[in-house]
Amino acid sequence: MTPIAKSPSWPRQLWALVWKDLKLELRTRESITAMLAFAVMAIVMFNFALRLRTDAFRPLAPGILWVTLVFAGTLGLSRSFSNEQVNQCLDGLLLAPYDHSVIFLGKALGNLAFTLITAVLVTPLGAILLDEGLMQPGVWLTIVLGAAGYAGAGTLIAAMASSTRAREVFLPLLLFPLALPLLVAAVIVTAGFVDRAPFDEFGAWLGMIVAFIVLFWAAGVLLFEYLVEG
Repeated sequence: MTPIAKSPSWPRQLWALVWKDLKLELRTRESITAMLAFAVMAIVMFNFALRLRTDAFRPLAPGILWVTLVFAGTLGLSRSFSNEQVNQCLDGLLLAPYDHSVIFLGKALGNLAFTLITAVLVTPLGAILLDEGLMQPGVWLTIVLGAAGYAGAGTLIAAMASSTRAREVFLPLLLFPLALPLLVAAVIVTAGFVDRAPFDEFGAWLGMIVAFIVLFWAAGVLLFEYLVEG
């Protein structure tokens, strides 16, 4: 009697999905190249444009960094599900013996990885050009948490927009207003660490970032199946 094959365990399913996206990106380098090119050009353009108007970059550096990361991250998100539409790959994933929430987590972790790779390469450039103390542990903690929140919300909205024809337009129109509280909180917390302000002055904003992560990653796990099958 032939034994019934067991489906892979939950961690193996998650790793298989994340590795699929990473391996595809290593082969094509489409998302990372676009994100890095945009982020570097944005930082350089901000530097030269603002240097003509002001010599004080301290109030501006956190905002410049986060606007750059958010727009670069959106480029990666727009390709996150568009690649799955080719040859109906998303339908294949939905038919696989996986919990659909694992698909959301795999896509979100892949998007988070691409955003963090961009941040690791762009933040030192921003620290050099903007003459700011961005290379601090607190700033890097904020980048990791902010990128996690944006990846969770962005993956959820990208899944919603994946079935529409104008998904490249639909994604930023929905995502930017939704992620505005996260962006504001991330800028304030980053500025607090750069200015070495007392933690009490911006600690509540850090808590808002954590709450944003919990809310949208939980929403993604619970709602992803209905969004892609609706």
